[in-house]
Amino acid sequence: MSSPNKSAHSKHNKVLQDSFQKSNNFYESDQILQHFLKQNLSEPAMEYMESKLQSIGSKSANEMNKLSMLADKNPPVLLKRDAYGEELNEIEFHPAYESLKKIAVESEMFRVKWEPSLRSKFVAERHRLGFASGYLFVMAETGLFCPLCMTDGLARIIDRFASKEDKDNLLPKIATENSDNLFTGAMFLTEKAGGSDVGANLVQAKHIKDDLYELNGEKWFCSNANAALILALARINPEISGTKGLSIFLIEKQKANGSKNHRNVVRLKDKIGVRSMASAEIILENTEAKIIGKPGEGFKIMTEMINLSRLYNSVTASSIIRRALIEAYQFLSHRKTFGKIALDHSMLRDKMAELATIHQLNFYFTWRTITALDKADNGNQSEKTLLRLLTPMLKKSTAMDAVYACREAMEAIGGIAYIEESVIPKLLRDALVLPIWEGAGNIMTLDMLRASYRAGKHESLSILFREISANLEKGNDDELKTKLHEIQNLLPDLLDLERDDLELNAKSFFEELTKLYQISLLYFYKDEISQEWIDPAIDYARNKFLNRSLNLQKSISRKTVEQMIAWKV
Repeated sequence: MSSPNKSAHSKHNKVLQDSFQKSNNFYESDQILQHFLKQNLSEPAMEYMESKLQSIGSKSANEMNKLSMLADKNPPVLLKRDAYGEELNEIEFHPAYESLKKIAVESEMFRVKWEPSLRSKFVAERHRLGFASGYLFVMAETGLFCPLCMTDGLARIIDRFASKEDKDNLLPKIATENSDNLFTGAMFLTEKAGGSDVGANLVQAKHIKDDLYELNGEKWFCSNANAALILALARINPEISGTKGLSIFLIEKQKANGSKNHRNVVRLKDKIGVRSMASAEIILENTEAKIIGKPGEGFKIMTEMINLSRLYNSVTASSIIRRALIEAYQFLSHRKTFGKIALDHSMLRDKMAELATIHQLNFYFTWRTITALDKADNGNQSEKTLLRLLTPMLKKSTAMDAVYACREAMEAIGGIAYIEESVIPKLLRDALVLPIWEGAGNIMTLDMLRASYRAGKHESLSILFREISANLEKGNDDELKTKLHEIQNLLPDLLDLERDDLELNAKSFFEELTKLYQISLLYFYKDEISQEWIDPAIDYARNKFLNRSLNLQKSISRKTVEQMIAWKV
């Protein structure tokens, strides 16, 4: 006899069909990522990284989800004082956070870049290798990826500007294979007085001896607040205003004499998202720090870290878009509504096609920019010049699209995706910071202007125009060539505007240019294999994003949607 609590029709009373399948490995199921890496990395590099990518792909699709949810629901706690009232200023993390850090270290996202023999072997592609693991890691955990981002950025500053002694001492602590030995990094940049206007910063630096200083003042938004290594901007001479008066300093947890280096942690930030990671308000009180580079060069040096952080921001956004797309696709492929599978409804197919197109546009743009970084670091001056423009263009585009993709995936799935047991709310909450971190959209537009028109020339734009033209020539797309000419012809008039009007119109100018460049990259990366998912994305992007007039369109087939998503269990 059946249980009285069980409905006689319980076998039909399910959200998803019995055929439901989810990815058990985000690397194996992502044909787009696999194909890109195999086409754009050397055989030795792929041979070395393949097992790491398989491992992090599996963990990201499985145990990392539970760990990430736990770390999100149990954010870090500030231990301000002990039982006797003595100051501690320690931050305590949930064990899940430490487990996630261990997985990150095992993925070798740092080791492949900073371990000397690996760095030498893969010098031409080390950023692509590190970001390949990072892209898969952040599909499950966004919060910790911020400290990981700053750790890599700090390593870059140490490698380029620190003394040989500091390089030899600190870089191995970032290239470590043991997460217990990992020294994570942080960037204490923002202050109350200025926010994004770093030139308004007030923190003071007083010389002690040799290259040592004492820092005093408040840093307002200190992410990865418990970092072992911190880079902070401060003023040696308060009479020198603006960014020209800023120098950069390295703060370590311990002073040169071995005692604890004091940092007064006022409170932890109660953030909407990325809750697993500690962000704090910190007052530096005679905090010992070592100057990096020359006095007054602080902001110039810090931009190296900021620009890498912007690229990390874009990798995060691109990965979140992919995860949101896959969650919606898996659900809609096995959810029956109004007598048929949800994905058999034309409007939902169109929504999935839109998100798949957004994913491809941002994916290829992100990896093109990572490739530019690899080439720039290996002496390619043209790529270095172009990278200065691509970085803010990419950051602005990916950040905005990540928020949109999460919201649209949530609506496509419906009420279940609004419940915190689902991963979608966490993705959306985490994505909301991306348009803000490392410079909001307006700051990115101003940065694009600066990169576009330096020393009276627009060299970076000229390089970009040539690349777009070559890509469109490959695609034999005369209509988009015309669009490119319109943008090129508009540039002189744009640059002749008064400053207020220039800034106002720059936003739409660069948004159009960004979209055109993204579509041109689809032509560039298209080959006999990738054309299966790229061709329908090109068609969709041209119709939705470039043809502004209202045109009737045909519904997209389910097969086409599946091709565009390029997902395989």
